[in-house]
Amino acid sequence: MKYSQRMNQNNMQKVPLSKRRLKTKPVLTLLAILFAGNIFWFVLWLFALGDDGDNGDNETVVASVSGEKITRQQWMAEMERYYGKETLQRMVNDKVMKKAAKEYNIDVTDEEIDLELSLMISSSEMDSSMRQLGEDELKKQIRSQLILEKVLTKDVIIDEEEMENYYKENASLYNIPATYRAKLIVVNTKDDAEKVLKELDEGSNFSVLARERSVEQVSASLGGDIGYITKNSNVDPAIVKALQQLEKSEISEPVLLRDGRYGIVQVDEKIEGKSFKYKEVKEHIKRVLAMEQLPSTISTEMFWKEFNVTWFYGEE
Repeated sequence: MKYSQRMNQNNMQKVPLSKRRLKTKPVLTLLAILFAGNIFWFVLWLFALGDDGDNGDNETVVASVSGEKITRQQWMAEMERYYGKETLQRMVNDKVMKKAAKEYNIDVTDEEIDLELSLMISSSEMDSSMRQLGEDELKKQIRSQLILEKVLTKDVIIDEEEMENYYKENASLYNIPATYRAKLIVVNTKDDAEKVLKELDEGSNFSVLARERSVEQVSASLGGDIGYITKNSNVDPAIVKALQQLEKSEISEPVLLRDGRYGIVQVDEKIEGKSFKYKEVKEHIKRVLAMEQLPSTISTEMFWKEFNVTWFYGEE
């Protein structure tokens, strides 16, 4: 089955360009949120399986409560029940998109992936759940999503003038500010902050200290990771100001936050700002406008039948 675009142009919803929001892949966002929720347990599951793949120790006790045992087999079965289907679905979808790319001669360049990542960051769509995705995994998800969008929109024709107008009216979206991948430790007093900074100066690991000392529970659970930060991010301005004065791997002095607590930040990665010219984002704009013509319910699963997918959970 070859997918082709069928859309009555007269039925398209007319939305003024100035009202359009830069779309950084709603489906990608859902995939990333889903995967972020599962990745920790899935890694534990793989770790539990062991390198040798031997299933002979399924009765190994992994926990006990007042002498009542929980075996590895029970543990794995529970994880499969809650997380197995979604994890397998993501794996299948990844392979389906690779097959689709080959079938339809779709190519996704590193430059396209970097552009999408930059736009996601600058448009503040990098929410807290996505912080758990490493850069490689995030780019992998972006690649799969770009393949899907390119397949879906390959037959859609967008007027050049419409694309140019979109760029002009949304030019600020393509002016990407400097971006920092950062970690944060928050403590209640300046004295506490000075003690943390002393430990860091003596060689303590920032992530470990964040888990042990930070009173900001969300970032503490992630080893202090607060994701990608720009001047437009919804974070304390003192944090942004401190990051702007640091280079990669550097740690700030204690900074006073607006709630009266103190923070210490570290820069893991620094990405210089960039303004993209029209020709650099033309293909992105074409996909954005083309995707607006498609139903919002599109998903990778619509290609499963074409690529003869079978899986443990039966018909999709």
